[in-house]
Amino acid sequence: MKLKVISGIGLLLGLLIFSCQNDDGITFKRYYSTGSVVYQTKCQNCHGKDGQGLSSLMPPLTDTPFLKANKTSLACFVKYGIKGKLLIINHKPFEGDMPVTDLAPIEIAEVLTYFTNSFGNNMGIVTAQQVSDDLAKCK
Repeated sequence: MKLKVISGIGLLLGLLIFSCQNDDGITFKRYYSTGSVVYQTKCQNCHGKDGQGLSSLMPPLTDTPFLKANKTSLACFVKYGIKGKLLIINHKPFEGDMPVTDLAPIEIAEVLTYFTNSFGNNMGIVTAQQVSDDLAKCK
């Protein structure tokens, strides 16, 4: 009997904690988890499971200063790729091609939310509206 009461109280507390999350926290978790799947299918092959990149061929996604400095360009990089552009990441030059993707703005927002909050990064949510705005400014 005591075990049932304790289990019931634990379940009630879990539901109470989950229901107290604000909409932003729930949205972040949804974007992050879906972005993880997008990353695994579209990005991980080149950038690696842990975002470490591949030697001097593929840049890592672990350099928060680079990501923060280029925050409004990240959507452009993901959508339109990079061709021959020299990037300096972690004081190391990278020059090469990143392919164009067919990802929708919501998928780009999700994958950006994932990798800008993984691998030692902590930059918060990237919304589909931010991605649309940034894509409209791509050079």
